[in-house]
Order: sequence, then structure tokens, then C-alpha cells
Amino acid sequence: MTGWKNQNISPIEASPEKTEDAVDGPVAPRASSDAADFYRAKPVLDRRIHIMGVGNVGSFVAHALRGIPNAPPVTLLFSHWEKLNKWNESSQRLTLVTDGDAEIHDGYDAEIAIPRIRFHGKEVGLNIASQDLTEASSESQEQAPQALSGESTEPINSLIICSKAPFVLQSLSAVKHRLHKDSVVLFMQNGIGTVEEVDREIFPDPATRPHYMLGVNSHGMHNTPDDAFTTVHAGFGTISLGLLPHERDRKADAPYEPVVKFQANPGEPPVYPDPPSELNPEYPTPATTNFHWTPNQRYLLRTLLRTPVLSAASFSPPDLLQMQLEKLAVNCVINPLTVLLDARNGSVLYNYALTRTLRLLLSEISLVIRSLPELQYIPNVSQRFDPGRLESKVVGVARLTKDNISSMLADVRSGRQTEIDYINGWIVKRGEELGLRCLCNYMMVQLVKGKANLVKLETSEGVPFVQGKRREGQLDIREGVAGKEKL
Repeated sequence: MTGWKNQNISPIEASPEKTEDAVDGPVAPRASSDAADFYRAKPVLDRRIHIMGVGNVGSFVAHALRGIPNAPPVTLLFSHWEKLNKWNESSQRLTLVTDGDAEIHDGYDAEIAIPRIRFHGKEVGLNIASQDLTEASSESQEQAPQALSGESTEPINSLIICSKAPFVLQSLSAVKHRLHKDSVVLFMQNGIGTVEEVDREIFPDPATRPHYMLGVNSHGMHNTPDDAFTTVHAGFGTISLGLLPHERDRKADAPYEPVVKFQANPGEPPVYPDPPSELNPEYPTPATTNFHWTPNQRYLLRTLLRTPVLSAASFSPPDLLQMQLEKLAVNCVINPLTVLLDARNGSVLYNYALTRTLRLLLSEISLVIRSLPELQYIPNVSQRFDPGRLESKVVGVARLTKDNISSMLADVRSGRQTEIDYINGWIVKRGEELGLRCLCNYMMVQLVKGKANLVKLETSEGVPFVQGKRREGQLDIREGVAGKEKL
């Protein structure tokens, strides 16, 4: 197969196409085909894009998709009947505020997808808090129903899941009966490890498993207290996208094969990057990153790339993985430290004691990343993930966002579950698999969880005051809640 760099076309256009009568396996693209023929060879049958997790990121992506020419149909998947009812009672529009200017888009559809509760890694039923349903029998708890009352059974071809990492499994369980082997799912979460969990818990059979995409977001958004469907675009960034090879094409844990460095003439052999001098013989055999793109993958990627507000760009799987790891290293330092200090991102600057702490964390993070089997054939990995360079990245991000509150600190203050298991916890897990003990990162995981538990305990012990139609000074004691009229 000829590499895309030898054809004067972009990597997006270089995916191999199947012939009309081909069934299995990619073949080389026709030499006479151009970009238009590539995209129109197998047009997608369903243009609708479903978005799950209608928070800041989900609303931002949905708003951007409806603002492009020939906008695709967009369906918002709500996890609670309360929010769906609020949406139906509202004007059914999403608002994005940028530099004080509000832009409103409409034309959305809405559906309910009730998350299934999971305890100790097992699905035990549906989220009763989302809807008042009859109690499931013991038999139905072992085999959760495919669709609940009010949920759709129509197939989903393109899904963007913007839920927080700890809730991805619960959310996907609500729509797994609507996904098929040709569907494409785009993950937009912080941290790493959600895809592996989904493979293990939701789609264990590779034959019926959908295709995956990953997105690394650097935009800054926050909501407004007055309107649940208004998002403020506070910081301009980019979204890095990449298609992940399916397990039917290559092993997930195999190292990436080095790509062609350059080729002077078509008749001469290509030049590859020099492999590392020392390579662990126990690593799996490297595999290529070339794989067949389905029509749904091409459609979703192309739609996101032509959305100007997202500032999206596509990357190869090894490049996207390195970008994920860079962002992970920054989050492993700033997020837990701001939680423990209960301060903004700039608090980690100009403090030698905290500098020594972040250097201890980065030394473990750098060692784990540079030891990953997936990156053994990638050149300059040791330099890119050197502890000194990672420290420069952390300091740069902390300076740029010095007045911001990290997402993890916002979750702790609100009593929500954090993503620490997918940030520092992922470093600890991969370190153990590689025979490395990351004690500093392990301590950070436990400290953040302990801080979150303390906040939840303090919140639950608080006695709320209720205000009703009572005479001045009259007490109201009902169902264990005491209140006093405000004087």
C-alpha cells in the first residue's frame, strides 16, 4: 500500500477505498480518484448526529454543528426526565456567549436515555432518580432491559459522548442496544482509559463493537446560573480528532509501526526513522496505522472538521495519543494540586515547595509515558516527554489559566465525582502494568478522593432552611427539615 505522503493528498483523503464488489479487506485507492470521488464513493445514509452529555462541552459542540451550512440533524440525549421536561418547556434553543455576544441556534431534537446504575463495576439497573418506574425484579436486574419506557430504539450511526469520564459506562449502557458494528462513537473526555473500559464492559465482542474516535479539547467553557441552555465560550482553543483502529484491524496494545520519513523518488526505497537502540523483546510486533475508514467515520470526521467554531484538526493515532499524554501530564499536576489547595490554577506558580511537589509527580509520569509499548517506535518520545519539558508545559498552562478554576476543583466543590481515576489513576495503573510503582501519583489519587468525601460529608450534614407561607417567626418541621421564616 502506498503511503499518503507519496500521493500529494492529505491524510484524510488517503484512506483506502473498497471496490464495489469487495466484502472484506481494504484495497489501494484508484489513482484517478480525487477528493470528491473519495467522499462520494459511499455516501452516508443517515446524517443525524446524536450528542450525549448536554453539559458545557456537549452544548458547545451541538451549537457549533447547527451553525454550519447544510447543518446535520442533531439529537440531544438527556439523562434525566427533569432536564428533558425543562428543555421541552423552554424555547428549545442553545445559546453560546462569546465576548459578550450571544448567538442562538435551534432545530434540535431531544430524547431520553436513562443511565443504568453500576456498583463495583457491575450494572445493577437503571437510574431510579431519573424516572419514577416500577421496581425491577431480581431477574431483570441481572439482565437489564434493552430499552425503557420513553426511550427510543432507532439505531444510532454517529454518537458524540461528552459525559464525564466516570459516567461514560452508565451513559453508553442506555444506548448500547442502538449502536451497531458500523456506528461511530466519539469520546470527548478528560484523561485516558474510558475506551478500554467500554471495550471490557459494554462491547466485549469485537465482531459487534462500533468504531471509535477520540477528541482532545482545549476550549474553555462554563455555564450560566440563569439559563441551563446557555454556555459561555470563555477560552478559545482547538479540538484534536483522530480515528482509532478497530480491533478487527490491529491489536490495541501493539506498538505503532514507524511511518515513512520521506521518499525522494517513487522508484527508490522509502526511508524510515531509526528505531530505538534498545527495545524490549517482550513487546508485541509493531502494526501499521493504515486501516479502512467506514462511511460513518468519514462523515462524522468531515462534519466536525468543517465546523469553524470548533477549530478541529485530525491526527494519526500515534500523534493523537502523544497529544493526549501531554494534556494528561498537565492535568495530573494542576488538577489535584488545586483541589488540595482549594485555589485557582495560578496558585501552583512561584512557590518552591509546590515546584518540588510537581517535579516529583512529573518524574513518575515521564517514566511511565516513556515506557509505554505503544510509543517504542515513535521517534523523539524521550525528548518530548522529558520531565523538564513537561514542567515547562505545566507552568505555561498554569500561567495562561491562572485565574481559572480547574474542572476537578469545581467537581469537588459541587460534590460531584471527579475524574482522578482517569488522570493520576491511569498513570498508577499503567505503571503497575509496566512494573513501576508511582507512589506520589497514588497518594494524589487518595488525597483527592479523601477531600471529595469530606466535602460530601459536610454538605450532607448541613440543615437546609425552607421558606413557605408561614407567619413571622413560625417554625416548620416536616420530614426532618427545620426552617424559620426569614425576618
